[in-house]
Amino acid sequence: MDDTGKDFSKAVDNEEVNWRLRVFDSLSYPTMIIKPDYTLVSANQKFLQLFGKRPEQIRGEKCYTFFYNKDTPCQAEECPVMRLLKTRQGQTLPWRKQGRWEDRVFSPILDDHGEVAYIIESIRDVTQVKMLEIELSGIKELISRVVHSSASAIVAADRKGNIQLMNRAARDLLGVTDVFERTIYNAEQLYPPGKAKEIMSMLRDESMGGKGKLSGAPVTILDAFGREIPVEMSAAIIYDDEDNESATMAIYNDLRKKLEIEKQLQETQKQLAQSEKMASLGQLAAGVAHEINNPLTGILMYASMMLEQLDSTSPQRQDIECVIEDVNRCKEIVKSLLAYSRSTDFQRNIIDVNQLVEQSFRLTRDQKIFRNIQIKKQLSDEMMLINVDSNKLSQVIINLVINAADAMENKGTLTVRTYRNKPAGKVYLEISDTGCGIAEEHLTKIFDPFFSNKSRDKNTGLGLSIAYGIVEEHDGQISVSHTGPEGTTFRVELPQYIPAEN
Repeated sequence: MDDTGKDFSKAVDNEEVNWRLRVFDSLSYPTMIIKPDYTLVSANQKFLQLFGKRPEQIRGEKCYTFFYNKDTPCQAEECPVMRLLKTRQGQTLPWRKQGRWEDRVFSPILDDHGEVAYIIESIRDVTQVKMLEIELSGIKELISRVVHSSASAIVAADRKGNIQLMNRAARDLLGVTDVFERTIYNAEQLYPPGKAKEIMSMLRDESMGGKGKLSGAPVTILDAFGREIPVEMSAAIIYDDEDNESATMAIYNDLRKKLEIEKQLQETQKQLAQSEKMASLGQLAAGVAHEINNPLTGILMYASMMLEQLDSTSPQRQDIECVIEDVNRCKEIVKSLLAYSRSTDFQRNIIDVNQLVEQSFRLTRDQKIFRNIQIKKQLSDEMMLINVDSNKLSQVIINLVINAADAMENKGTLTVRTYRNKPAGKVYLEISDTGCGIAEEHLTKIFDPFFSNKSRDKNTGLGLSIAYGIVEEHDGQISVSHTGPEGTTFRVELPQYIPAEN
């Protein structure tokens, strides 16, 4: 090759070198070149400006000395250069320095034999990205804390219904443990069959509260054991940027306590109304009883005198006997009216409820009604004292027992049970029969005076009403705890007597 050719070749080589240097210097990230022995070869202008160095100040330095002021290489597990030399693959090292976050990216330059000839290290400032990540992480953490600390149960599912989020309140409400968490995987399992699709239809119906929204809907959900829980639900469909459904979420508020309180309030209102009615009727009954009693006594006396004067074959004798029979029935009604009006004396004594039951059964005069009735006594072994008028309470028990026998038409099983709720300080007496039960329309009337579904010659309609008044007088409650085709159970609740400690 002549001198002209050599000069041209040299010029091309110089141009290629200059071109490569210009490309190296134009890189937007601070970049340097390192030999496999950790020696710094070169750095671009961005790198020199970042560290305030001149090319000759870094050339020949060791990377561990330049960056970490060390005399020996870094530990193998810490050093990205060592890992790159071993794997011949790029490495990234997150690095924080003076409030800045950087990603140091190491890339290999291989020779013709596939060995690492040089290593290019680029430093990328990711401070802004990291700050956004920290801010986003903080927001996520805040949202997570708000969701998990909410007193309301919150559940979120993806568009396929797979549950992705369930806060603590939801886990407690649904009884979800670590074992059950693996089984409750789809939102449809939270509802009775078909209910989940119905709710989704309501959510998509804009007339129900807006697109993808449902607020304050009473629904029934199922816990991990399949038990029904009444809740108030607010739900929403979550849409992506293209208005496609991407997820759903629901907030549940347990209604069981609220419904129980409402039930108790209704019971209290019913008892209050019954008490007011009983008080008014009691006053009326006392007055009516006294007004009627004297004329009845006169009628009975004169009718009895006439009957004595009549011959046994007289056709009028049967009429007079009917008059006497009806007068005696009226006197029984008057007697019941006086008892109903609480005009009799009230004398308390301390007695065990089991003893009162036995005493009441002994006082039941018409023993023939129990001839075909099996009596079961399930009396508690515990001592359960009550401070009551035992005569009046016996009247209540006898009345309930006779009613039970009548309901079974004098054949069946009559069960008497006693027990207590020690924490609540309550003693309970239950009398159950195997009769046909009480019609639903009669349940609200059974304690009303003069109400009876028995025949006229069997009942005055005051027995349960008097029993209600006596029990209430003892600060107790009487109620029908169960009724149906298999029988009825009346429950009497009384305060337990607890002797004062000396």
